[in-house]
Amino acid sequence: MSEPVRDREAMIAAMEPRLDTQAWRFVLVSPDNAPQLLGAAIGTFREDEGVTAIVPSDLADELGIVGPDFARITLMVLSDLEGAGLTAAVASALAEAGIACNMVAAFHHDHAFVPAAKCDEALRILQELQSSHR
Repeated sequence: MSEPVRDREAMIAAMEPRLDTQAWRFVLVSPDNAPQLLGAAIGTFREDEGVTAIVPSDLADELGIVGPDFARITLMVLSDLEGAGLTAAVASALAEAGIACNMVAAFHHDHAFVPAAKCDEALRILQELQSSHR
């Protein structure tokens, strides 16, 4: 495994955004749906108000949970968890185009969740951002 990248410019230049074909939905977990949601979730977060899970949209539909669908764009660079600036650069580039962005950082990669209807435009913007830093 290569070393994590910490430098802002290097992270952006190497981000290689990749679009996931799966549609995702942010949902609230309750005792009656926890087994289905938590078993399928790619991410969860506990807040004072409850637990949020990111699950396939088709599962949310099956369970009658409505909400907006998101596309996941994974930044393939192995970014250092203490690196500064990648999230800000990605979110700012998308915000300038009026595209919402929910960032999730994991150990190996950062993931941008954008409205599913705008995924192609968001991917293009991030590819252009990367190209401008090479």
